[in-house]
Amino acid sequence: MDIEQKQSELIDQFVKQASSNSPNSPAIVSVIVDATSHPSLFAFSEILALPNVLQLEASENSAYLDMLRLFAHGTWSDYKSNADRLPKLTPDQILKLKQLTVLTLAETFKVLPYDQLMQELDVTNVRELEDFLINECMYAGIVRGKLDQLRRCFEVQFAAGRDLRPGQLGSMIHTLSNWLSTSENLLVSIQEKIRWADSMSEVDKKHRKEVEEKVEEVKKSLFKLHPVSRPTSTSEAMRRSALNLVE
Repeated sequence: MDIEQKQSELIDQFVKQASSNSPNSPAIVSVIVDATSHPSLFAFSEILALPNVLQLEASENSAYLDMLRLFAHGTWSDYKSNADRLPKLTPDQILKLKQLTVLTLAETFKVLPYDQLMQELDVTNVRELEDFLINECMYAGIVRGKLDQLRRCFEVQFAAGRDLRPGQLGSMIHTLSNWLSTSENLLVSIQEKIRWADSMSEVDKKHRKEVEEKVEEVKKSLFKLHPVSRPTSTSEAMRRSALNLVE
């Protein structure tokens, strides 16, 4: 099963669980904790969009809504900056948030320096960092890339997408609109070049035909000026020889 299909099934599972509980039920908190701890779930926007989950804002469990938002859009550094007003994370949640941090960095940069990664992930040495990237990220299927020990960096080849942050959709639409406009302009330019090439081909054919016609005219003119003598027959040649002998 590929990662996208597995994500979809897990999202459906947790959405159903969360939908069946009221905002004041302890069970909905358990669903959020389970979802943010699950080793194979990396998308949370569908759970976050549920009306009964959003109603946690005005409840005594509002911190769990903030925690869910953190897992949807935030990083390990964001948690450390707001740890005093968020629930304490379990080891599984800490691992998950660090994995998500790598995805956030990989969205922006295709070459991630080891020093930057160690700082963002609170990793103390290169061996620990490389083990984390291999065992917890690449084996999990959320990133693919190359560890460059000589340059001390991780070259990103693929990274799974995270949930869209508020306002990010508008930016993406703007970027795609610009790309579409550029593509349309490029297509028009290509079509113009094709038409130009076709017209030049027609001009070349016409010029070639004119040259061939002129060559034929020159041949005919030369033939008229210097006609080729027709060969005499054998009998006529013998008659002339005989006459010459008589003379």
